[in-house]
Amino acid sequence: MKILVTGGGGFFGSNLILSLKSLGYEITVIDSFLSGNIKNLEHFKGEIINEDISNLDLNKKFVSQHFDVIIHLASITDTTFSDDHEMLRMNVDGFKNVLNFAKVKGAKLVYASSAGTYGRGKIPMQEDQTPEPLNAYALSKKMMDDLAKKEIENKNRIIVGLRYFNVYGPGEEYKGKSASMIYQLFQQMKAGKNPRIFKEGEQKRDFIYVKDLNEANLKGIKSEKSCIVNVGTGTATSFNRIIKILNHNLGLNLKCEYFDNPYDFCQDETRADTFMAEDCLGFKAKYNIEEGVEDYCSSLLKK
Repeated sequence: MKILVTGGGGFFGSNLILSLKSLGYEITVIDSFLSGNIKNLEHFKGEIINEDISNLDLNKKFVSQHFDVIIHLASITDTTFSDDHEMLRMNVDGFKNVLNFAKVKGAKLVYASSAGTYGRGKIPMQEDQTPEPLNAYALSKKMMDDLAKKEIENKNRIIVGLRYFNVYGPGEEYKGKSASMIYQLFQQMKAGKNPRIFKEGEQKRDFIYVKDLNEANLKGIKSEKSCIVNVGTGTATSFNRIIKILNHNLGLNLKCEYFDNPYDFCQDETRADTFMAEDCLGFKAKYNIEEGVEDYCSSLLKK
């Protein structure tokens, strides 16, 4: 099977590529390395195309090349990115480009959406509730979902949208300030600093381990029907709880330092309703928060 992965140098993509290669798939990667890092692909031996997917003429680039599946992960993922117009342009135009290319090639399309589309909507978050995006990043993902739904209605090919919740795991260090809070808190605590979080630390997130994310994408590749589903655990964990888990894994007893939240777009809680993912894809997360953080800490401590 031949697979094109956009954003393959990023956190999600580089983890997924390792899984795809282990299964014997032939992989081509496109990445502008705006938020990804070439070091994430140091063990990848396939073709890497350094281009911006929102500007690249895919039909011309791959005029004689066939792909069975396109996995679209490329986007600006930093929710604090200051240019909203450019955020929307790159993310939405990039998706339009990939959507058209998949149609021309007759390829199955699996793409990354986001729990950010739900905003401060009802909990647990269900795929059919009205989107309430709070920033340009979330709006771009909502617009992508809208485009995908129109194509899905045509029923002429398979499109699988995966609404990622709060992903953490190996390979995210290159994301800098947009890396998960689990990674950032780990680094603070490993350095002996008290972990700093927004008051009062009871904001909750549905944290999903990147190894589970890989499995969701593999399920999407094999799917015989179109769908847009949540990829989460169905459980929300507070930041205070995360710090307790990190203290346990690091053998520490550091206290939290709380400060005011400077952002008006933060979600108070994210928690996925997982029924559709299980029903449509047969996907269910394997790692609970304790197991995922323990595995992640083990990886980080080896560096």
